[in-house]
Amino acid sequence: MSLTIGVDVGGTKVAAGVVDEQGRILEKLRRPTPSTDPEETAGAIADLVGRLKAEHRDVVAVGLGAAGFVDESRSVVLFAPNLAWRDEPIKDKVEQRVGLPVVVENDANAMAWGEARFGAGRGERYLVCITLGTGIGGGIIVDGRLYRGRYGIGAEFGHIRVVPDGRRCGCGNRGCWEQYASGNALAHEARDLARVNPGWAARMIELSGGSPEVITGLAVSQAAREGDPAALECFQSVAEWTGQGMADLAATLDPGAFIIGGGLSAVADLLLEPIKKAFANAVTGHGHRRLADVRVAELGPDAGIVGAADLARQ
Repeated sequence: MSLTIGVDVGGTKVAAGVVDEQGRILEKLRRPTPSTDPEETAGAIADLVGRLKAEHRDVVAVGLGAAGFVDESRSVVLFAPNLAWRDEPIKDKVEQRVGLPVVVENDANAMAWGEARFGAGRGERYLVCITLGTGIGGGIIVDGRLYRGRYGIGAEFGHIRVVPDGRRCGCGNRGCWEQYASGNALAHEARDLARVNPGWAARMIELSGGSPEVITGLAVSQAAREGDPAALECFQSVAEWTGQGMADLAATLDPGAFIIGGGLSAVADLLLEPIKKAFANAVTGHGHRRLADVRVAELGPDAGIVGAADLARQ
């Protein structure tokens, strides 16, 4: 049985795991990301891979998932917003350090592949995966294959513009979908509500130390679980934006299922049913077509590791 190593590189941590052909993680390690120095980041990746390789002699390849634009050759990170990677030849740098073949992939693509192969998307050949976290990432599976686009940077759903001249996005544009349907959007909605009606938002303000300006998504989630109507209103707004965006994607891609992952999937009990309802109400041809299933990702924070490792095996 061949083993591969999957590495998930984020702005704050690097996580790596040895994965078998059934998608099982045999061992996992993690360490902080030296995100401001490309050479140190490559060294941190190589360190974890080297430690895992020393314990698992049958490792044959490495898959590296990174939050950013990865070129069509799956070797260069063109741009990573949370890392100091600009046209970074990370494949070559890691290969030179670890002595194994390396494949680089966008982290949301890796998550999508992991869920398609071993998680909530098993058995479905047409999938759209959406990661609802700080922003929105995405992955597309078409006829059982990962769709990357001509230049490798397809499925950047979070930067579809849904509100002309809307909220400023970190990508430089305004009105991107992730500004209205993400963890940041949840906190933004709560802060807006608290400024306008602090009495209505009193519980969220209390949980945030008394200031509307520092309300976090965690505080909104806690208040919502307590049944706070203002927090539930914020969740409803994010769910409606999410479902409407999914309806637009369904009009374009017609998937058999949507898989919802990312940090907000941890509060799926608050989001999933409102998302399904908003999606069904907004989808083109409502009542005259089959609707895609909407499912919560099964692999959790390990999806990127599992998916990257399996892509390295392909």
